[in-house]
Amino acid sequence: MKKGILIGIAGASGSGKTFVANSIIENLGSDKAVIIQEDSYYKDLSDVLYEERERRNFDHPDSFDHDLLAKHLLQLLNGEIISHPIYDYKLHTRSKETKTVEPCGLIILEGILILNNARLRELMDYRVFIDTALDICFVRRLKRDIEERERTVDSVIWQYTKTVRPMYLQFIEPSKQYADIFISGEGMNSEALDILTTRINSLLNNRDQ
Repeated sequence: MKKGILIGIAGASGSGKTFVANSIIENLGSDKAVIIQEDSYYKDLSDVLYEERERRNFDHPDSFDHDLLAKHLLQLLNGEIISHPIYDYKLHTRSKETKTVEPCGLIILEGILILNNARLRELMDYRVFIDTALDICFVRRLKRDIEERERTVDSVIWQYTKTVRPMYLQFIEPSKQYADIFISGEGMNSEALDILTTRINSLLNNRDQ
């Protein structure tokens, strides 16, 4: 019998997944939950020329090491410590260093393709989809990638039109069918977050009984 509860939060890039995950942490207390990001499990491209890395499709399921992610989630759920990978978004490589993550009663997994993967879905106790208009997602992504990842406007636009939007329509949007609850990512309302927090508290209380 697993010792933890896993909540999956999916949605388009820039939909507001991280905001919702952090809001749950804020409502429940940081000592009660740990956040795992799917992005940290991008496959290592250190053996590929940088110019080629830049043009890889990072929004396709094959770009992630979902096997390792599933293994680590199962370990955390069973009360084991993991060596969590560290990913460099600027270089598109995985660091040789890792960070130690200890098990917690609540594990929050957030990522664009987590509901697309059957193995990951099976581990989840509750599945959330952040439904946000794509134009809003694009503006948020543009701002983030320029400020945090040192990308140019042209490179962000190129990536969005070539891979981000097409992969959303092909893989991410169809995965909405597996969600237990939908939350609008446009001006997050406290009522939806309260409902989600109440549901998570119920899952945690049932586990402890």
